[in-house]
Amino acid sequence: MAYADQKMSNNRMIGLGAVVLIHVLLGWLLVTGLAQKFVKQIIEPIEAVQVKEEAPPPDEPPPPPPKEVEIPPYVPPPDVQVQTDSPPPPITVQTTVVPPPQAYQPPAPAAPPAPPAAPAPPAGPTSKAQPANARIFEVSEDDYPPSSLRAEEEGVTQVRVAIGANGRVESCEITAPSGFPKLDERTCKIAQSRWRFKPALQNGTPVADSLTKRIRWQIRK
Repeated sequence: MAYADQKMSNNRMIGLGAVVLIHVLLGWLLVTGLAQKFVKQIIEPIEAVQVKEEAPPPDEPPPPPPKEVEIPPYVPPPDVQVQTDSPPPPITVQTTVVPPPQAYQPPAPAAPPAPPAAPAPPAGPTSKAQPANARIFEVSEDDYPPSSLRAEEEGVTQVRVAIGANGRVESCEITAPSGFPKLDERTCKIAQSRWRFKPALQNGTPVADSLTKRIRWQIRK
């Protein structure tokens, strides 16, 4: 152990001696000026170099204007009709169902014959209404309105009357005037007050009817 410590002390002493020697050598060089010569040889003279500026690139010419593209007019596509085959007609399947056999049934007894129908009663007479008196349609100067008689008005008035089942005139309508209102009005008054009829018959039963008649108004000369 003492030997190892002695060896390390010797090495440390040698190192310290080398360092001291180097410092002494550097101090001597500085004093004698050898260090300045040595530095001058190391530093080379610096030459100034002028750098030329490059000229800017020339301006690029402007791009040409875009060309106008003509758009063709729109043309609709033609209608294409596709013909398709008509579908086949439907197939109808008829199935016949056979009824099962039925048990035998004896025939029903025949119904007795119906009694003969009673004869229809004889139909009664059927006729139109008839005047009760053939002279009921006549008019005279006594039937004239006084003003019409003084004015000597003459003409023919046509009327249509409705005859009830009792034979009396129920209503009167002028169908063709005579041209004198007073004569026409007088005609309907006479028909409703004086005309009587045998009523019309339908199978012997009195029924309503109608009649159209022309009445002549004339003054005797």
